[in-house]
Amino acid sequence: MRILLVDDESHVLAALVRLLRHALPKAAQVESHSSPRAALARATEVPFDTVLCDYRMPEMDGVAFLKAFRDIQPQVPRLILSGVTDFDVLMNAVNEVGLYRYLIKPWEDQEIVAAVRDSAMAHLREEEARRLADERRAELGHLSPEELEKQRLEAEEPGITRVRWGPDGAIHLDED
Repeated sequence: MRILLVDDESHVLAALVRLLRHALPKAAQVESHSSPRAALARATEVPFDTVLCDYRMPEMDGVAFLKAFRDIQPQVPRLILSGVTDFDVLMNAVNEVGLYRYLIKPWEDQEIVAAVRDSAMAHLREEEARRLADERRAELGHLSPEELEKQRLEAEEPGITRVRWGPDGAIHLDED
């Protein structure tokens, strides 16, 4: 289980990391970033099973971050933790990024742990079901071995199969 936490406040991140590392199984990996851009860069390198971010951050708000994250890892459950209780903000977040949960600050420890654990476990179950279905489709000849391998690679290394070509035929590694 790999969890990504994003919040611009270091004390909030430290508290969440401490809480989750104590409450989740020892094999769970909790990774935190105070920069949404750094977290997005990391999401292109490793797969996560759930992501929890703050709503208000100076680089970009939580909805913008989760939209960008969804483009990189679309199947991963997305959670927002915020002190904002405005109904319009909540509805915008739910509608724009397909939130799994919207959690309110100050939080209840057990609510955070349950939400993160439930979302990560749901993702792991969906991934396993997808893998088994793909294997069955391959057995039946409905999925080529190349397509099956591409899906496996994408699950292990998000973005690895999406190549951006330049007009001169060069491969672009980043947007710049």
